[in-house]
Amino acid sequence: HIGTVVGRYRGRIGGWDVVNEALEEDGSLRKSPWLDAIGEDYLDKAFAFAHEADPAAELYYNDYNLWKPAKRDAAVRLVARLRAAGLRVDGIGEQGHWGVDDPPLEQIDAALAAIRASGVKALITELDMDVLPRDPDMWGADLSKRLALRAKTNVYPDGLPDAAQQQLARRYADVFALFLKHGVSRVTFWGVSDATTWLDDFPIPGRVNYPLLFDRNGREKPAFTAVLETLTKGAAR
Repeated sequence: HIGTVVGRYRGRIGGWDVVNEALEEDGSLRKSPWLDAIGEDYLDKAFAFAHEADPAAELYYNDYNLWKPAKRDAAVRLVARLRAAGLRVDGIGEQGHWGVDDPPLEQIDAALAAIRASGVKALITELDMDVLPRDPDMWGADLSKRLALRAKTNVYPDGLPDAAQQQLARRYADVFALFLKHGVSRVTFWGVSDATTWLDDFPIPGRVNYPLLFDRNGREKPAFTAVLETLTKGAAR
């Protein structure tokens, strides 16, 4: 599969997320079909095959919740081990499925700093900002409770009010300031506009969310302006 996909775009794609979500929250290896079928060296083989398919392409490890110290440190150790074995790994990508007030900026700052200090690039690979409330019971199996939570947390069914727009804009400005600070080399948004966001149906289907820079009609939101202004100021320094 790696040879087919990477080989097809050899010389045309600059970088690949080679291995995705291999770690548990405590930093141990996730019990995946790849681990069961091949063993721990499936990680080594994946990066070796990707490099063989396109020697010029950058190769990345990608995961979520790397702002949590245990998982972040495990990712850094994993990449260090792969590089010590002579394999090409150019960066670590954090999936930025964040909220407007969580995780704390200090934790994001620390994660990006640790990745850069490890000697590889820091990337943001799946960026959006959940503006709706969350509750631990949203992940439970009790359907009646999930239905009640959907009604309780679907707080903006008719559009995002100005105060919430401004909060979202400030959050985007703050995280992009951190991206500039730590030389983040790539930011990939998880969707283009609010019209097709996956967060309408996660973790409970049937809500209306507004996590991106463009609204449901493809128009720029205040968050778009905030990001543009942050990048412009950063470029002027």
